Amino acid sequence: MVARALEGSEDAYRDLVRSYERPVFGLVVRMVQDAAVAEELAQEVFLKVFRNLDSYDPRRKLSSWIFKIAHNTTLDHLRRKRLETVPLEGSAEGGEPGAGLRLPDPSVFAPDVEAERSDLAQAMETAIARLRPEYREVMLLRFQQGLAYQEIAEVTGLPMGTVKTYIFRARKELARHLTESGWTP
Repeated sequence: MVARALEGSEDAYRDLVRSYERPVFGLVVRMVQDAAVAEELAQEVFLKVFRNLDSYDPRRKLSSWIFKIAHNTTLDHLRRKRLETVPLEGSAEGGEPGAGLRLPDPSVFAPDVEAERSDLAQAMETAIARLRPEYREVMLLRFQQGLAYQEIAEVTGLPMGTVKTYIFRARKELARHLTESGWTP
């Protein structure tokens, strides 16, 4: 796909965006917690991807390279705007409760189970939003995007030990936040 895009194939560019637009937007929106800002930043990410496609090293995973660009773009934005990254209440504005929860077949669950899952998803969204930005980012890269620890280290520029520590501490904080909101292990 990259080789075709470098040759000027518009279809390859479209395929690249289609393949990565949702994961990139998902990461960015959870970091900035504003869908409109995330949309602009995601567009900026893809502009940077296209402008720098010739510098992509095919020995690395394309997704890691794109997430690295998304990571840097988002951090630059947060530094420029000095946004408050932890909401005082509930989920991020405009976010749907349980937006990150994907059930294989919602009709399989009884209404009470579905309601409990929805409540848990809302509690998880709130707990994730309360994490420190660096903890939130590694958790999203690991559990939403499915990146390995090494890939997270490459994307964030953090040492492997720091990635592991952040994930450990984030899990601990998430458990504490969930317990405080009435959820037990």
